[in-house]
Amino acid sequence: MKLKTRLILANASTAVIPMIIAVLVALAAFFIYGKLFGSKISYEHHQKQSIKKVELINETGSWKRTPEVLEDESYQQYLLDKLEELDGELVLIKDDKVVFSSRKFSKIEVAKCLAAGNMTGKKEPVTIDNVAYTVFVVDLKYKESLLLLLPEDHWETNYKSLLILACITYILIFVLTNIFVSYQFSRSIIKPLHSLQSAAAEIAKGNLDYSIVEEGDREIQELCRDLELMRIKLKDSVHTQLKYEDNRKLLVSSISHDLKTPVTSIKGYVEGILDGVASNPEKRERYLKTISLKAHQIDQMIDDLLLYAKLDLNQIPFDFERVDAAEYLLNYIIENEPELEQEQIKIVFNNELDQTQYVLIDRERMKRVMMNILDNSRKYMSKGQGEIRISLRETAASIIVELRDNGSGIKEADLPHIFNRFYRSDAARSKGSGLGLAIAKQIIEGHNGRVWAVSHGKEGTSIMISLSKL
Repeated sequence: MKLKTRLILANASTAVIPMIIAVLVALAAFFIYGKLFGSKISYEHHQKQSIKKVELINETGSWKRTPEVLEDESYQQYLLDKLEELDGELVLIKDDKVVFSSRKFSKIEVAKCLAAGNMTGKKEPVTIDNVAYTVFVVDLKYKESLLLLLPEDHWETNYKSLLILACITYILIFVLTNIFVSYQFSRSIIKPLHSLQSAAAEIAKGNLDYSIVEEGDREIQELCRDLELMRIKLKDSVHTQLKYEDNRKLLVSSISHDLKTPVTSIKGYVEGILDGVASNPEKRERYLKTISLKAHQIDQMIDDLLLYAKLDLNQIPFDFERVDAAEYLLNYIIENEPELEQEQIKIVFNNELDQTQYVLIDRERMKRVMMNILDNSRKYMSKGQGEIRISLRETAASIIVELRDNGSGIKEADLPHIFNRFYRSDAARSKGSGLGLAIAKQIIEGHNGRVWAVSHGKEGTSIMISLSKL
């Protein structure tokens, strides 16, 4: 539920619920009161009684004109029947004496009725036998008058009482409903906020595994969802930062280890020259060539390290272009075949494609991949005549490039790790900077491709490259 909707419902319920309950309480009270006192409490009864009173009071005009009608016994009985319906009384006074009455009244009661009836303004009720009457005095002729006693109408009083009861009930229920609705409404907001507060406290302590649960209204759930995404991104950022820190430490440690050997050799040859060990020009030239070779190795290591670091941080852009896969490999082989032949390594190209297939690659970066793989292969050639066979074939969705050598091979246990930086294996990775295949993997993955190795035991190793077709 939306917070806005909940707020509207809460405000509406605080007004509607007390009103409904107040009306129900008033109706219940009205029903109970009616059951206790019969039908006299009903509006219909009040209306009928009012009509009868008005009719009776209107007849007083005829009494003034023809007062002798009141002495007629049949008419007197008619009046008594009407008064009985109204629970009223009648007293006819002549020469200060009661000549006719609906019941027996004492002189004091008659005097009280006369006094009340002759009052100007609002008439005060007269209580006789615990019944309150409103007295109407009708002057007939000299020293003759009629007292009409009509019972006090309690209908308005009863309904005023019911109205007061309804108002009190409404106010009471309104207060209780406000307290309840405010508690429930605040709870639906405060509880999720407490959870968010706890989550924020845990995250502030560095506990980024503390997940934020979506709860509460829709707006609060969206807030929880956004904060949870922020937590995940923060966790990933911290994880990446720690990973980069570990990489940095490992790079520093590994490159320091790798640089130590050529630097030690350079120091040894320089000291040999300074100490006069290289006593003749030929020996001194050999020492200097060795120093130059070791310096070149150091330079190559530093270049590999910088390239790998940039690839790892995605700081090197790729210049992709649509290339004929077979033509690209053939041109690369032609460029590098003379150098490999000097090292007695034969290179063979086998194109198994039925038709021309194109791939999207960065020419220069892919050359670096091929160079690193070929360099790794020729370093571990253990036979007199080395051979590197490059095969090109396809699957339904990709182009597969296989570079197979006939070197000493790689142990099965080492295959999953040879593309890791600075990985060392006595059988496969005991030479070089340890970054060649790691750089190749980074570049291939930058092409949205895959690279893996297959060992053929003592018959060599295959490096497999998979690139998407166009």
